[in-house]
Amino acid sequence: MGLTGGIATGKSTVSEWFRQKGAAVVDADQVARRVVEPGTEGSRQVRERFGDGVFRATGELDRKALREWVFRDATARRDLNQLLHPLIIRQMKAEIQEAQEEAPDRPVILDVPLLIEERLTHLADTVVLVYIPEELQLKRLMEREGISEEEAGRMIKAQMPIEEKKKFADVLIDNSGTRADTEGQVDALWETLLSKSGSNRL
Repeated sequence: MGLTGGIATGKSTVSEWFRQKGAAVVDADQVARRVVEPGTEGSRQVRERFGDGVFRATGELDRKALREWVFRDATARRDLNQLLHPLIIRQMKAEIQEAQEEAPDRPVILDVPLLIEERLTHLADTVVLVYIPEELQLKRLMEREGISEEEAGRMIKAQMPIEEKKKFADVLIDNSGTRADTEGQVDALWETLLSKSGSNRL
């Protein structure tokens, strides 16, 4: 199951609830960090393209320096994506396979913020979108980050609109109500996942 959402929609919370229920969660953000650890192919390729200036003396990637570079340079951003995306996808596929071999009846959740934008929906049988209306997304982002409406709006506009993402989703988890409402939807989806996997208990 591919799990996605927009900034401040609550995707990470929903992902963690599935993990607590016993799902194997493959987290794209964590995978992206692992593929550039010191000594990896990803680390070598990034150094080759961007130089020593985006690395610390310890050999670890200086994410802030790299982020600032690719934020202001569209060509650099494209190059970074072309370098890392194949490595991230390969690693995610390996982790999916490992999880399935370890426990064939255990549901696997792919937690991928850009699942739709990066055309990775083919990795999942079902695409689940954690959804809230954009005006609520704006309000929650302002509260969470302590930022202005203008800044929050800019961050949201940098992503695919949440209403557009709805068109690609097989299942919506509406997180605009109470915590209990959202948990109820997660519980129902979890039961569906278990029945599909042919397992009543993990």
